[in-house]
Formats: sequence, C-alpha cells, structure tokens
Amino acid sequence: MKLFNSLTRQIEEVVPRQPGKIGMYTCGPTVYSTPTIGNFRTYVLSDVLARALKFVGYDVTSVMNLTDVGHLTGDNEGDANQGEDRLEKAAKKEGKTAWEISAAYSSEFMRHMEMLHITRPNVVCKATDHIAEQIALVQKLETKGFAYRIGDGIYFDTRAYERMGHRYGELSNLDEMKKGARLEPNPEKRDPRDFALWKFSPEGVRRQMEWDSPWGVGFPGWHIECSAMSMKYLGEQFDIHVGGEDLRSTHHPNEIAQAEGATGKEPFVKTWVHGAFLLVDGGRMGKSLGNAYTVQDVVGKGYDPLALRYFYLTGHYRKQLNFTWEALAGAAAALARLRAAYQAASSSQGDRTQLSEEKLSKVSEYTEAFAAELADDLNMPAALAVVWEVAKSNIPNYDKVDLLDDFDRVLGLGLGDRVEGIGDREIPVEIKQLMAKRQELRAAKNYAEADKIRDEIVAKGYAVNDEAV
Repeated sequence: MKLFNSLTRQIEEVVPRQPGKIGMYTCGPTVYSTPTIGNFRTYVLSDVLARALKFVGYDVTSVMNLTDVGHLTGDNEGDANQGEDRLEKAAKKEGKTAWEISAAYSSEFMRHMEMLHITRPNVVCKATDHIAEQIALVQKLETKGFAYRIGDGIYFDTRAYERMGHRYGELSNLDEMKKGARLEPNPEKRDPRDFALWKFSPEGVRRQMEWDSPWGVGFPGWHIECSAMSMKYLGEQFDIHVGGEDLRSTHHPNEIAQAEGATGKEPFVKTWVHGAFLLVDGGRMGKSLGNAYTVQDVVGKGYDPLALRYFYLTGHYRKQLNFTWEALAGAAAALARLRAAYQAASSSQGDRTQLSEEKLSKVSEYTEAFAAELADDLNMPAALAVVWEVAKSNIPNYDKVDLLDDFDRVLGLGLGDRVEGIGDREIPVEIKQLMAKRQELRAAKNYAEADKIRDEIVAKGYAVNDEAV
C-alpha cells in the first residue's frame, strides 16, 4: 500500500517496522464539546485506513487518545501561557465539574463513533489516566537537557534540540513554525517556538484538574500526552500517525520533538497521514458562523448517519470536501440505491454451481481493482466506482453479494444491515406531503418527477414501497 507521507511530502510504499504488522495512532478530540462533522471526517479517515490496511493483509493495532484534561487554548498556537482552559470554561457554562464535562462528551463521542460505524480502536486512552507517563517523559527530557523551568511551567528547549542535530518543525509547512507563536510571546521563554511540557497551577487558584509532580502542583501541556501514550502502546517508534491537517503546524511537530528528544531514535513515526478540512457551503466551518454541524444535526434532519460516512468517501482525504445539505441528500440517495442493489442480489442469489470462466475472471478483476485503488493512497472515490461497477454488473448474484460484503469491510456502510427504527417513529408532515405529491405525479404518469421525489424521500431516511400503496 502507498500513502502520501506528510513528513517527506511524497507518496511512499508503506513498509512496516515489523513485517505484516502496523501500529497506528490517531489524535482524537478534546472532549469539552460535541465534535463537528469536520472532526469526524478525520476519524472516518482513520477508520477507513485501518480497515483498508486489514483488507490488504496487515495486522493493525490502532490507538486513539481522548484529551480529557484541560489545557490553555494558547497552547494550540505555541504559547501555553495564554488563553482559557476549554474544559473549565465548559464546566462553568454548563454548571458541571470539568470531570463531568469530560465524561459526558467522551461518552457522546463514542456514541457518534458507533453511529458512523467507526470501529473502536484497539486502545482508546485518556490523558487523565496517563499523568504518570507524561510526568516520566518530561523528566526524561529534563535529564537529556531538552527542558527548562520558568515562572509558569516546564518548557521544551527547541534550540537545545537543534544543537543536538535534530530538525525542529520538519513536518510543518507553515511559516509560523519557524517564526514562533502567533500570539504575543512569553518573554521568559528562551525561544518563541518553545512549548509547555508541564504547567504550574496559578498561585492562590485551585484548578479542577491538577496533579502533584516533581516540579509542583500543575497539569500537563497539550502535546506531551500524545507522545507519552503513543509510545506506551505502540513503542518508541511506530508506523502511521493520523490527524487533521490543522495539527500539522504545531501539535505534531511538537510530538516528534518530544519523542525523538527523549529516545534519541529517528524517525518517531515513519508515515504521517493528514486529512484535509471539510468546508461548509464553500467556506470555513465555525460555531460563530452557525454551521459547525454535528452528527446529531445530521440525524435531526432525518438522515441516516451512514449517509454522512458515504459522503466522506466521495472525496479524496487529501482534498478539501465541501459539505452542503444538498450534497448529503445526494449521498443518502446513492447509499439507498446501493443498499437496494445489495438487497435485490441477496434475495435472489440462485444456484452457486453455475459460473462461467468469464464471470469467474470478472469477479477476480473486481477484487484486484478495488484493492488497487485502496493501495493508491487510499483513493476511496475510485474504490467506490469499483463498488458501483459490481452492483450494476451481470455476475451471479451470490458473487455480487460476496464481493459487496467483502468491500464493505472497508466501506463500513452496513450494506447487509436492515435500517431499523423507521417504522417506529411518526412520519413527519413534510414526508407525508412529498408522498402525496409523488402519488399525484405517478397518477399523471409523470414518472421522471415522481422518481426525483422518491429519491428525496429516501435521502431523508424513509423507504418507499409502491407495492404497499
């Protein structure tokens, strides 16, 4: 399999450190609010990649973190001395403790993962469960001469790191990494690029989340958790690290610096995979813009969450994808047609003994074509095209079902699952009106327009059974 490696900026063959085995880490969410469908594009990417690696024969160990400890928002931009603690801010807003906030949003995140058929990683690790590992890693960096103390915490020394022959910020493609923080720099820092490893709790203030450490009571910097936890579960060097492209500028370069500074081993990770942003109506997504949609918003509009998963698959992970409700409706309609093709083939599979050499060869070609698209930098739009070729082909239905089942191990669309619960909920007035309009069009023999309305109804998560009318 070949993937684009953000570290080398080229497509490379995946060569695991241990033959046949892949260790893969994904940066998960900070659980202070509901992740958006933009966030979930990355998590579906991670899931599809793990599934694809398994499909082509690798034994995959996948790890994802949950950042359930607050860190100051300035840490995202290179200066942990500024900004607010997102968990404590959410706790005040919702009248709960930071611990209750993290527990609630962690549970919600896992529910949304299930709704999108994202396979639970082998390890889901929480930052608050690994404070000891983070402290131990900071101590190791301190021993190696890559950490120093100032008034508000322990910081990573980028100049010392570079003096030892390491290249800091090699993964980043942003000028900000070289210039330092985009915020007003902390004057105590030796270099604007230095970042917090451990923060001290402010004097006279008791934070909801703080721990004893060799340096005093405080809390970990943001970046240290991923280095500590990934190395605990995957080793000091491993194969693939996945995340959104926003993490490429600061968080991931800092992960590399911490890990390689502590172990002296390069590279920390062989292949870095970054997913592109999800646009909304052609522009950026943001809570202030009112378009930071969630999985629950998708469900609230009447869509199957797997329509969103299908939508993600229609774009290459390295290219921006534009979300609109019209595009989601199209994805929902396409998924409904694919499910219908599967069900039709499944209900009339016929005699498995009747298979010509020509059709046997065709089945093999489809499997090879699908695997080839996966191996070509996870080209899911092209892989979907192969799926549709199979769905429309004249190969025996039992082979069609077998192939679609096999491909769905990667797609994760639940083609063999019956959509439950539709009959248990009251049909909205909007759907009833569309059904009535469709019957009028059919009675007038205007089948083209009637079919358009049928697709609209299906896209909203409702089955259309003309035989029952």
